[in-house]
Amino acid sequence: MTKASDSDAASRSEPEYLNRPEHQVPTAKRFYEKAHYEPRDGVFCLLLDGKPALTPAKNALEVPSEALAKAMANEWEQQAEQIDPTAMPLTKLANSALDHVDARRQEVIDDIVRYAGNDLICYMAEDPQELMMKQMATWGPVLDWLRQGLGANFEVAYGVNHMTQSEQSLGQVKLVLQDLDAFSLTSLHTMTTLMGSALLMLAHIAGMYDVTSIWQSAHIDEDWQMSKWGKDAEALARREQRWREMQAASRFLDLLRFEPA
Repeated sequence: MTKASDSDAASRSEPEYLNRPEHQVPTAKRFYEKAHYEPRDGVFCLLLDGKPALTPAKNALEVPSEALAKAMANEWEQQAEQIDPTAMPLTKLANSALDHVDARRQEVIDDIVRYAGNDLICYMAEDPQELMMKQMATWGPVLDWLRQGLGANFEVAYGVNHMTQSEQSLGQVKLVLQDLDAFSLTSLHTMTTLMGSALLMLAHIAGMYDVTSIWQSAHIDEDWQMSKWGKDAEALARREQRWREMQAASRFLDLLRFEPA
C-alpha cells in the first residue's frame, strides 16, 4: 500500500489493489445485449442478459445499494461494441471491494489510520508566510472540527520536523472506520490515498466540504508552487486523472448512502 509518509503530490494515487489486472473489467467486445439489476436476498445483483455478472475473481457482482446498482448497470449499458474499462469507475470500485477489501478490512483500516498518523494537513510550512497562511486558513478549520467533533487533537509540525500523533487521536479515527463495510472502506481508502490525507477525507464524508473544495484543499502546496514557478503540463495531466478517480470514489460513497424519498 501507499506509504502515509509520502505526501508529495506526484506519489498520490489510488490504492494499488484497484489497479491490479485481476481486479479490472477486461477490455473485450461487448458480449451482452442488456445490463440491469434486481434485488436478491437483501442486496442488488447486476445482471447481463438476465445472468448474474461476476467480478474478475468470480464473485457475484452484488452491492448493498439500489442507487449504486442502477448506476453500475448504466455503466455497462453505455458500453459500445468494445468495452472500455476506464468508463466504468463504479464497477471498478465495486470489484475491488468484493475481491480485495472484503477479505482485508483490517489491513485497509490500518492503512487509513497510518495516513492520519502522518497526515498532509499536520505539516505546515515555516515559510514563505503566504503559503503558511493559506494552509492555516484551509486546514485549521478541519483540525478544529476533528478536535471538537471527534475528540481527536492532531498536533501540527512546521517545516520538516516529524510529529508523532497521540494514540487517542488515532484511535478516534479508527473508531469511525471500524464498523464500515467493504464498499464504504474502498471509497474512503481511495479518497485518502488520492489526496494523501485521511483527515481531509473525514471532513469530506462528514459533509464539511464538497468534493471539489476538499480536492483543492489537498493541493494548496502544489497550486502555490505553480503560481510562483509556472505550470507543469505532465503534473497537471496526472492530477486530472486523479481528480476523475476522486470524483468516482466520492460518488460511489454518495450512491451507497442514497435513500429514496
